[in-house]
Amino acid sequence: MKKELPEIRELNGIPTLYVDGKPFFALGGELHNSSVSSNDYMDKNVWPNLLGLNMNTVVAPVYWEMLEKEEGVFDFSIVEHLLKRAREYDMHVVILWFGLWKNSESNYIPGWMKRDRERYYVVRKDTGEPLNIISALCEEAVEKDAYAFSQLMKYLREEDGDESTVIAMQIENEIGILGSARDYGKRANELFEAAVPADMAQRFNVSGTWKEAFGADAEEYFMAYHYASAIEKITAAGREEYPIPCYANVWLRQFPWYAGSYPSGGPVREVHDIWKLKAPSLFTIGPDIYVAYAPFVMDEYHYEGNPLFIPEIRKDASSASYCLYAFGQHNALCFSPFGIEDLKADKESMPGPDPSVLAELNIDPAAFDTTGTDIYLSQAYGFMNDIMPLYLQYRGTDHFKCYLKKAETERGEYFRFEKFDLLVSYFRPQPHKPAPAGFIFELAPDRFLICGMMSRIKFFAKEGGGKKAGFINIEEGSFVNGQWTPGRIMNGDERMDVSFGGDIRCFMAELGEY
Repeated sequence: MKKELPEIRELNGIPTLYVDGKPFFALGGELHNSSVSSNDYMDKNVWPNLLGLNMNTVVAPVYWEMLEKEEGVFDFSIVEHLLKRAREYDMHVVILWFGLWKNSESNYIPGWMKRDRERYYVVRKDTGEPLNIISALCEEAVEKDAYAFSQLMKYLREEDGDESTVIAMQIENEIGILGSARDYGKRANELFEAAVPADMAQRFNVSGTWKEAFGADAEEYFMAYHYASAIEKITAAGREEYPIPCYANVWLRQFPWYAGSYPSGGPVREVHDIWKLKAPSLFTIGPDIYVAYAPFVMDEYHYEGNPLFIPEIRKDASSASYCLYAFGQHNALCFSPFGIEDLKADKESMPGPDPSVLAELNIDPAAFDTTGTDIYLSQAYGFMNDIMPLYLQYRGTDHFKCYLKKAETERGEYFRFEKFDLLVSYFRPQPHKPAPAGFIFELAPDRFLICGMMSRIKFFAKEGGGKKAGFINIEEGSFVNGQWTPGRIMNGDERMDVSFGGDIRCFMAELGEY
């Protein structure tokens, strides 16, 4: 029986990914860049390492250089193997299209394109120095990418349309220009000195050349306009063949903050207005998050018209906490630590990331410390799977709250509900432990479900009533297939300290006043 295509729908006013006609939340992991290039490597070093993590989605690259080694001739054997194994392991797939641009550069283009730099010309710095980046203004290169992507989408429609193994597509990867604020090639200079296009003039109520219209931001806005335009051509060509959800990801704007120190023209938050104008076929722009202030990035990139989809995030133990925050606070569609196959790998035999590479990519080295992550992330994913019916019922309402220790100075949070209030106190950070995080469900005015880690809770009666809050009953337990399964009744010493350690625990509390 043919399945419904994956799509983004509104559920109680919240954008939600639907797979086979049902809400689906991608509890994922992104693979290393080169893993998918070898079927044997995947079978030996990747697929077995994903067992036990409670994942339901693999985020995996597909490479233009392997699909079209000879111009116009396509080989989808690695895609075929990816789909086959994903089905065997009961996983869905988000495909990353590594085409013209990956981390700014053009390393995944086919050999025949690399050999013809006159026809497929590259970005130039203001000194004339060439960069290993195909220009977004090279229309012929963009058209070739769009055609190759459309052929991939056609293949997926024919081979996966009845299965919906693939649920979303990422177009390129962290695009933009590293090392220059804009392209200074001949064609780029001509367009930069010309009047801004009519749609930009109307959208921003400006006139004149790019510099006259946008001043110090002109170079980055110029590149954002042309990158977004190119991505729209590629995305639209693919969705014409197979209209499943497509998104772009972003290398964050971060220190030292100037365009070119991060990929200029990429879809950082400051240029989303341009990207939304020129690339309407994308359903969202997802942040790649390796910074220590990960929750603040989620706050920034989730807004009306841009649902939160995280294709890459740091993989230290706190990823479990960030998972709860992404879904609980921001109704995320996808959460996916990078290099997921490392979590179950032998730590002693696995080389760590090259510090020079991390420095070049501006990545916090602590983001790659996987000590304890497999335990805590698998717990978080298992918890999300088990609690999903209740989560769907309560998310977006005043009866559901999420907490997370977002900064070192935060000590806790105070929540006000209908009849009772609740204080969450955060434990101090501990090495290789998650950050304090959790969910609170107000099931009735006097009945609460609290699930969390690295924190302590205390209830209060409302101020001014002259009463205190007390437990009628409190029990620990868990969810199994969406149903509450009670465990111990907490009393005596245990009732005096209702707290959560590194492992996720759940308490069902019935309250009274005295």
